[in-house]
Amino acid sequence: MNEQQAVDNPTFKKRNYKPFIIIVTIVINGLVVLLSGLPGYENFNAFDVKILPMMNAIFNSFTFLFLVGALIAILKKNVKIHRRFIYAAFITTTLFLVTYVGHHFLSASTPYGGSGIMAGIYYFILITHIVLAAIIVPLALTSVARAWNMENERHRKIARWTMPIWLYVSLTGVIVYLMISPYY
Repeated sequence: MNEQQAVDNPTFKKRNYKPFIIIVTIVINGLVVLLSGLPGYENFNAFDVKILPMMNAIFNSFTFLFLVGALIAILKKNVKIHRRFIYAAFITTTLFLVTYVGHHFLSASTPYGGSGIMAGIYYFILITHIVLAAIIVPLALTSVARAWNMENERHRKIARWTMPIWLYVSLTGVIVYLMISPYY
């Protein structure tokens, strides 16, 4: 169904996702900020929490691959496959968020142990990753909400920003893990 068909269809009803997007953005970004200041859970020994950052990187890798698939599909005008890849990216991003929150709740932050130019590169990637990760939450949710509401032109406009930022965030998440993993 295209935008005009949705408007002409009396059973199609646009929904207001804005309150949901605002609440989810505040909760996710607030939780991440809150966890960054916590010392970690002491005496946790149910499993080795050092596996969680690796899981984060794996989920970010899949998110990146799903987004590339979504981009290729939409460039080929295959909306059905594009939609499936986007949903897969949302699933792996959600799994990333669960393991990220779990790791930062259960253990203290690991400082980067490198120095010199590598430290500069690491902190540049980390800072841009963190800032853009906070921004991608409302962008991705707004992009999908516009698609669900059949606001195709508005969806395309925001997706032109969302896709490259989300690709960058998922790829740099993996790079940050690879750079800091020797210090866990």
